[in-house]
Amino acid sequence: MSFEYLDSPKLKKFQRKVTLLSAGGTFLDGYDLTIIAVAMPLILNQWEITPIMQGLLTSSAVIGSFIGAMWFGNLTDKYGRKAMYVIDLLAFVIFAALTAFSQNVWQLIIFRFLLGIGIGADYPISATLVSEFSPTKQRGQHSTSLAAMWFVGAVVAYIVGIVLAPLGQNAWRYMLLIGAVFALIVFYFRVTLPESPRWLAAKGRDAEAKEVMRKITGMEVEIAIPNKPKQKIGDLFSKSLLRRTFFVCGFWFCYAVAYYGISMYTPTILKTVANGSQMMTYIGSGTISLLGLLGAVVGLTLIEKIGRRPLIILSFSGLTLSLIVLALNPVPTLLFLVILFSFAVLFANMGGGILNFVYPTELFPTGIRASASGLATSVSRVGSILGILVFPNLVAAWGNRAALWFFAAIGLLGLLISLWLAPETKGRKLEELNNEFASSLSNQTLMG
Repeated sequence: MSFEYLDSPKLKKFQRKVTLLSAGGTFLDGYDLTIIAVAMPLILNQWEITPIMQGLLTSSAVIGSFIGAMWFGNLTDKYGRKAMYVIDLLAFVIFAALTAFSQNVWQLIIFRFLLGIGIGADYPISATLVSEFSPTKQRGQHSTSLAAMWFVGAVVAYIVGIVLAPLGQNAWRYMLLIGAVFALIVFYFRVTLPESPRWLAAKGRDAEAKEVMRKITGMEVEIAIPNKPKQKIGDLFSKSLLRRTFFVCGFWFCYAVAYYGISMYTPTILKTVANGSQMMTYIGSGTISLLGLLGAVVGLTLIEKIGRRPLIILSFSGLTLSLIVLALNPVPTLLFLVILFSFAVLFANMGGGILNFVYPTELFPTGIRASASGLATSVSRVGSILGILVFPNLVAAWGNRAALWFFAAIGLLGLLISLWLAPETKGRKLEELNNEFASSLSNQTLMG
C-alpha cells in the first residue's frame, strides 16, 4: 500500500515539523481561550460590566469556535487540508490583534467571537493533517502532542499574566496582543507545508498525491486508489458510523463541560479564598494549569503503551473522583482547592483532553475525517458553553458545592460512555480502519 512509506524512519524529521506547526495552532487555542480568564479581573477594573456581559465575553470565543469547527471541518474535506490550514491562522493574527485595541466591551466580544471561529477551525484541520502524515505506531503520540500544546498555551497565558499585570490598566491589552504575535510566527512557517497525499488520493488526484509523496520520501511512489463508495457527511449518522459518532461527540462533550466550567472560573474561585490577592490567585491558577499540562504529557507517554481505551476510562474515573472529593468539602482552603483542582485537570487531560485529537481522526474515513472531527469539536463547544454559563448560575443559586456535584455527574456520564463505546485503535493503519467502514457500507447497500 502506497502510504506505508509514511511509516519510514527517514520521515521522522518531516513528520515532527508537521506536528510542531500544527501544535502551534493548538498552542494558540490554549493561549487565546485562557488569556481572557487571566485578563478578566483587569478588564472588570477598567470597564463596568454586568454579570451577563461577563459571561458573554468569557464565552464569545467558545461560541465562535462552535461555528468554526463545523464550518471549516466540512470545508477542509472539500477543498483540502493546506488551504484551510493557512487561512485559519490569518484569523488568529487579525482578530487577536483587534481584540487588543477594542474600545468597549461590545467590540471585545465581537472580535473574540471572530477569533473563536479560527480557534474552532484549527481543531479539525490540524488534527486531520497530523493524523494523515503520521507513522502508524506513533500516530497517537503525534496527535496527542497537539493537545499537550493546548495546555502549554494555557500555562503561558498565566505566565504572561503574571509578568504583564504590573504594567497597569492596559496590561490586559498587551496580554491579548501577544496572541497575535505568536500567531504571526506560526503562520510564517505553516505556508511551507504540503497538502495531505491521503486527501489528494481520496479526491482522485493521484498525480498530485504522487508528487507530494516523491517530495517528502525522495522516491517515486505508486498511489493505489481503491474503488470505494463515495463518502459524504451524512455517513456520520449511518448505521456503520453512528456508534463512533455518538462516542466521539459524547466523551468530548462531557470533558468540555467539566474542564471549561472549572478552568475558566479557576481565578474567580481561588480569589475568594486568597484574601483578595491577585498574585496568589494567578499563581494558584497557573499551578493548576501546569498540572493539567503534566496530565497531557503523562497521557502522551502512555497512549501507545496501554492503548486508547484504558487511558480514557482511567481519565474519567480520576476526574469524577476528584470532583466528588471537592464537593464533599464545605469549607475548602486555598491549598486544598489548588491540589484537588490540579488532580481533576490532570486526570481530565490525561485522557479526554488529548484523545479528542486522536479518536475523531482515527475512527472515520479520509473523505469525511475533518467533517467528523469538526462535528465532534462543535458538540464539545456546546459543552464548553454550557460549562461556562452554567457554573456561575449554579454558584449564584446554590453555591460552589452544587456546581461541583453537577460537574462530577458529567464526569460520571463520560466514564459510562467510555466504558460502553470506547474502541481500541492502537497500532491500526488508517486504511485498515477506512476499509471497515467501506465494507460495512457496501453490505448495507447490498442488503438495501
